Amino acid sequence: MRQKLNKECPLLIKSETLISKDGDSVKARISLKDGFKIESVLMRHKDGRNTVCVSSQVGCPLGCLFCATGKMGFKRNLDYSEIIEQVIFFNRYLKNEVSGGRTPAERVTNIAFMGMGEPFLNYENVMKAVRILNDKEGLNIGARSISVSTVGIAEGIKKLSKEGIQVNLAISLHAPNNKLRSSLMPMNKKYPMEIILKEVDEYIKETRRKVMFEYLLIKDVNDSDDLAKELALLMKKPLYFLNLILYNPTGAFKPSPSKRVDGFKNILKKMNVNFSQRHRFGDDIKAACGQFIIQQD
Repeated sequence: MRQKLNKECPLLIKSETLISKDGDSVKARISLKDGFKIESVLMRHKDGRNTVCVSSQVGCPLGCLFCATGKMGFKRNLDYSEIIEQVIFFNRYLKNEVSGGRTPAERVTNIAFMGMGEPFLNYENVMKAVRILNDKEGLNIGARSISVSTVGIAEGIKKLSKEGIQVNLAISLHAPNNKLRSSLMPMNKKYPMEIILKEVDEYIKETRRKVMFEYLLIKDVNDSDDLAKELALLMKKPLYFLNLILYNPTGAFKPSPSKRVDGFKNILKKMNVNFSQRHRFGDDIKAACGQFIIQQD
């Protein structure tokens, strides 16, 4: 039986790890059974939270210009067990490397589906993983500590509103109008902003839950005063919350300089927008938002 279990249900997770200079981020490159590889990152917050940013696909079919993963193209969807495996890996890491095997050990407290791939293009596996991660007999991570990010797949937003589980929904926005957004994110041509925002409003009506909008600040692309004002008008609804993210270099674009970021934020403040600026994790080990990429063997 031991031989059978070792063969059919192996506990070994093949991986390589890279740790950031300040130690607050750990990137894992995990090898899957068919030889494909994915990346996942652990972010250790000063308040004691341990967030794992998980991947849902090998590569990504969306081709957003600012994202390294899109340059890989799409290989395949991850099975729900391969999604959960990423969290198990970091639970083991926190127990053995951080806690030194002591009990009670540090553990993963939060999950963000913001790694490789578009979660709503692998909806069934993502939701199966979410329920196991949330289950008290599974990994027992609170639903409100799990976030799912989408470019705005309308069908996925609609389905999530009916799931009856209080996970957090995040929309990768990155532009306040269709013209600019389509130039950065080709999927916007299929799901323009008016369709996405309509589904978001229906989601809020159904769930009464806040929705987060993510906005990368890219130098001379989407960080002007006029675009800040346009964005502020979009974000006026009560349960809309804006999350500003400094762009992490992956190619031709550059992050907005500090002075420009401050100017952008000042406009949002004056127009009474609820927003925060996300702390940067792991940019020195290519583990920050949009930096995941692997050349598959």
